[in-house]
Amino acid sequence: MIASLAASFTGKLLTDPADTTSFLTDWRKTWTGTALAVAIPDSVEDVASIVRWCAAHDVAIVPQGGNTGQSGGSVPRADGQNIVLSLTRLNRIRAIDPANNTMTVDAGCILQTVQEAAAEAGRYFPLSLGAEGSCTIGGNLATNAGGTAVLRYGNARDLCLGLEVVTAAGEVWDGLKGLRKDNSGYDLRDLFIGSEGTLGVITGAVLKLFPAPAERATALVGVETPQAGLALFEAMRAKHDTALTAFEILSDQCLGLVLAKVDSSREPLTARHSWYALVELSGSDVREGLEVSLADALEKGMIGDAVIAASTAQARDLWALRESISPAQAADGGGIKHDIAVPVSSVANFIDEALAAVQVVYPDIRPVIFGHLGDGNLHFNFSRAEGTASVDFARETAHLNGIVHDVVRKYRGTISAEHGLGVLRRDEADAHRSPVERTLMRALKTAMDPQGIMNPGKLLP
Repeated sequence: MIASLAASFTGKLLTDPADTTSFLTDWRKTWTGTALAVAIPDSVEDVASIVRWCAAHDVAIVPQGGNTGQSGGSVPRADGQNIVLSLTRLNRIRAIDPANNTMTVDAGCILQTVQEAAAEAGRYFPLSLGAEGSCTIGGNLATNAGGTAVLRYGNARDLCLGLEVVTAAGEVWDGLKGLRKDNSGYDLRDLFIGSEGTLGVITGAVLKLFPAPAERATALVGVETPQAGLALFEAMRAKHDTALTAFEILSDQCLGLVLAKVDSSREPLTARHSWYALVELSGSDVREGLEVSLADALEKGMIGDAVIAASTAQARDLWALRESISPAQAADGGGIKHDIAVPVSSVANFIDEALAAVQVVYPDIRPVIFGHLGDGNLHFNFSRAEGTASVDFARETAHLNGIVHDVVRKYRGTISAEHGLGVLRRDEADAHRSPVERTLMRALKTAMDPQGIMNPGKLLP
């Protein structure tokens, strides 16, 4: 059977376990599956041929980009009746249109490659993630990735004007339009973005580009409470409007982990604070504006201290403190992670309430809380008390999740903000859908993938 698959397209087909292993386990080493083979096509026509073969043989397809997801969405099932479809060889920058501020790319393009190509054309592509050196555009779109610049530029969905998709029937839909206005029917593009490969395979995209920022100004600010952080955010937004590009928040526990586990890290301020805000403005003459705003906040007692990066290298060092939190937590023994979002106005109250609820049950647990305050998305994580095994994470994860997610729902938030549902949050998300929402989502899945071969078991039970 596999021999006929190999004959159906011109790319590579891997079957030797030595070659397939890296495609079968997720980035966090949490999920591992098995597969009949790993198909690595060279073209969109190859992708269509592979999908048609799978449909004819009733074999499931697991689309995979950089395999950097954190919810198990790109890992095959354990039953082995899967083909992993790796799009890494579909990696061309197809076209750049500076006048239209668009770039057309293959889905397998690495995010950092897209950023660099935009910069070479005198433009800016703002999607930025910790995994940008290995994640792919197709995966970014399939999970509607967020990142650090959502506050100004939006999620991956907001940065995409058109798609090319291979459907579950093996047909190619060419929706690669670089249009900002198009009221010609249902928005098929938005159906595939965020669908985690359960409706079709994204093979190409038209992305929005922007003028390169004339200047960036970055600061790390010490504050004493999440409420103070929210107040600073509101003041900065009122003063700087769309120049406010990023507003991150992290606890002192996060900074402590990074300083302890990352050799290159250094204390950013003269004294420690309970919380920190990482603020970035971009545009013309923004450094002076940031200096004035922070001086005013300091005079009013809104902040305790601040450091403004004096160079690109110093700005990179400040961002490294934020981006090193997850690796530092992993080096410290890992923990329980949550990718939640609530309305921005509720972030501070959510932190206080959810943290208190957890600590009633687990008083010794260490909170590792950070995220994108500017768009309401928090990585509400926990580690064991230092030097102890106070929490058996394998046994207590479901209970702790329930405590946190109950507070999320109280604030009408989401338990999956930017990482996707995959298998990690699939069942819990479905359990809390309304009957109407559940019926609509399953109807879409049935209509667009009647055989159920597209990434089965992900996103929907």
